Amino acid sequence: MTFALTLAVAGCAAMTAPAEAKSLKAVASFTILADMVRNVGGDKVDVRSLVGPNGDPHTYEPTPDDARALKAADVVFVNGLGLEGWMDRLIAASGYKGTPVVASQGVAPLKMEDDGKTVIDPHAWNSAANGVIYVRDIAKALAAADPEDKDVFEKNAVAYEAKLAALDADARSSLAAVPQQRRKILTTHDALGYFAKAYDVEILAPLRISTEQEPSAATVAALITQITKEGIKTYFFENSNDPRLIEQIARATGAKPGGELYVESLSKPDGPAATYADMFRNNVGLITKAMRDQS
Repeated sequence: MTFALTLAVAGCAAMTAPAEAKSLKAVASFTILADMVRNVGGDKVDVRSLVGPNGDPHTYEPTPDDARALKAADVVFVNGLGLEGWMDRLIAASGYKGTPVVASQGVAPLKMEDDGKTVIDPHAWNSAANGVIYVRDIAKALAAADPEDKDVFEKNAVAYEAKLAALDADARSSLAAVPQQRRKILTTHDALGYFAKAYDVEILAPLRISTEQEPSAATVAALITQITKEGIKTYFFENSNDPRLIEQIARATGAKPGGELYVESLSKPDGPAATYADMFRNNVGLITKAMRDQS
């Protein structure tokens, strides 16, 4: 074979060989958000979560690996609403030049008291209807970062939105069947405000929004009095929080454990809340059972 023919054959082979698909590099601040991005992005997006399974996104301490991942990312997703107090510091350290996508854009924020101040509750994803809003924000951002795969992202988003809408409807139906006077539970800290509003339940917690400071003795004493007065029978641990305080309150009130809720972090892959949908389903099931069992 002549040299010219060899080049021609090689050129044809190069033209007919399938091009290797390039994945979009996405970074999400915590596991719940990362799972949403994976569902919308599918095999077109490689997703990394900064905070790992069972991690606390309030108190997370970024690592040098996080900074490197952020700098190399094509798109970065954050929850916003004041959740990631450490993110600005990480962005500055990483040299990331983009603007993070706030996935909670369009959510109607709730306000509450925290250490004597009125603040925004960041845990909006605990309403599945808000989860649909997150998905739409994510799909829009991925399409902007990778216009060629816009149709893929939109198709994935529509299917995922339908799944979350069904979970939302199931939660409303299940909890509406519980008598109003029984729709009260005790949790480690106040991360279920959006859940409470969406599904008409009452959540009591010794910690308000932030897990960075312990409540005062007076706050704990007042909560114990309220729990006893209202006859709350069940308490829940949260996977990313220290359970000792809630155990102290439970001993003082006679409340019984209802299980472990996943409210701001997913479990490990072999756990009961490996995905956002699994997490939501797990929480609704445990809470509904606990309320029904109260006498």
